[in-house]
Amino acid sequence: MSNIYESAATTLGLFNSPCLAKVELRVTCKGISDRDALSKPDPCVLIKMQSHGQWLEVDRTEVIRSSISPTFSKVFTLDFYFEEVQRLRYELYDISSSHNGIKEADFLGAMECTLGQIVSQRKLSRPLLKQGNTVGKSFIMVTAEELTGNDDYVELSFSARKLDDKDFFSKSDPFLEIFRINDDSSLQLVHRTETVMNNLNPVWKTFKTSLNSLCSGDHDRPLKVQWECINPKYKIKKKNYKNSGIVILNQCKIIKMHSFLDYIMGGCQIQFTVAIDFTASNGDPHNSCSLHYIHPYQPNEYLKALVAVGEICQDYDSDKMFPAFGFGARIPPDFKVSHDFAVNFNEENPECAGIQGVVEAYQNCLPKLQLYGPTNIAPIIQKVARSASQEMHTKEAMQYFILLILTDGVITDMADTREAIVQASHLPMSIIIVGVGSADFSDMQMLDGDDGILRSPKGEPCLRDIVQFVPFRNFKHGSPAELAKTVLAEVPNQVVDYYNNKGIKPKVPSEFESSRTFAP
Repeated sequence: MSNIYESAATTLGLFNSPCLAKVELRVTCKGISDRDALSKPDPCVLIKMQSHGQWLEVDRTEVIRSSISPTFSKVFTLDFYFEEVQRLRYELYDISSSHNGIKEADFLGAMECTLGQIVSQRKLSRPLLKQGNTVGKSFIMVTAEELTGNDDYVELSFSARKLDDKDFFSKSDPFLEIFRINDDSSLQLVHRTETVMNNLNPVWKTFKTSLNSLCSGDHDRPLKVQWECINPKYKIKKKNYKNSGIVILNQCKIIKMHSFLDYIMGGCQIQFTVAIDFTASNGDPHNSCSLHYIHPYQPNEYLKALVAVGEICQDYDSDKMFPAFGFGARIPPDFKVSHDFAVNFNEENPECAGIQGVVEAYQNCLPKLQLYGPTNIAPIIQKVARSASQEMHTKEAMQYFILLILTDGVITDMADTREAIVQASHLPMSIIIVGVGSADFSDMQMLDGDDGILRSPKGEPCLRDIVQFVPFRNFKHGSPAELAKTVLAEVPNQVVDYYNNKGIKPKVPSEFESSRTFAP
């Protein structure tokens, strides 16, 4: 094992701390201060968790338009560790309708607590604070519920007929809300459909929700959905009043959902690929200030990120052979710019033996390259997507592809990259992008579907959210194991979502070759 690889591996602090339980958190806000006299705020809540003294975003709710007392349908799922103090911070923002980003949004207040406090009280209600002071009478309430382990989902489809027209100059814009009736007779929002514009006979999109969310796994728990839409005022005033429309349940189908471990234990392999940025903005590798500078014992950020993520992914690949590519450099022998060259310079077989092999290939190629540019990542996404496309046609859960892209700057082929990601969202593939160095990566956040649905330049939406972007500097003063935990957290759900949506079941152990030899 090389010194640089051994140093990186030993500084990671990788550990597996089993969680005691998984907890679902739901958020409601009341009495949000109206900053604009002419319109109500468009609220969105970010949830952050403290790690090594830094607040790192875990997830965020949807944006609800024009509401001072929003009930968000987004459900946060967190691992609960009894032996740890898990500090949480909820930040409320007013996001204008012109964009969905947080960068230019108005900060309305925050609340800090621990996950243990929420779990012990089940409902935690606290005032929102801004610069240490309360913000009017606004407060936030977080409700916790332990997941029961039931992985089944229910698929529902609704429509409505002859709804009342509530708009003067156009037809109504209806949406549907489904509530669960809790043990204390209170109502809990389970799902809010999309809004169908200008339509009195809407057909809402089919959606899935877990039985945990819908009824806590209790098939006999009552739900509240208005079938005949009754307006009490009209019922009193109008003698011949019947209703204001009818809501129709078109489909209710319980779907058995398989877990990530079902697929892994059924023989599904994680095909891990790494792509490294060799553009000139990284600096001369011979200079100690370069992001590619190789110190005998202190790994650079590229190596730390590579080892942190690779050490986890390699456990799910039986042969432990990993393709490694580079982009943005002039390569021998003709020194033409390439954006998808094999780091080992073997285009026929770009695979390296283990993560150590990737590290060694990276070290060996640096003196032979001319760092150049631009920062184009669409070609490497398309290369891996071609391999994933072949797997898709097998209609079996045998290989799922993870592409780790390490880059020091904002990409220059954003339109092509968006198109490549949208196409890849149809494939058994996830993309992790780690920003190395001190560049402004704010524009890269648009590739992560958390702010909304990523669309191609032609307007085609992503079928699934498959991209996770994080700047390495968020973890610079902590363990790189936290980086790996963050960027890989969504992968199990992405794997399950892909195969479940395709109707592909995991193989049982007897259906695949159980005697395969796994590399050490």
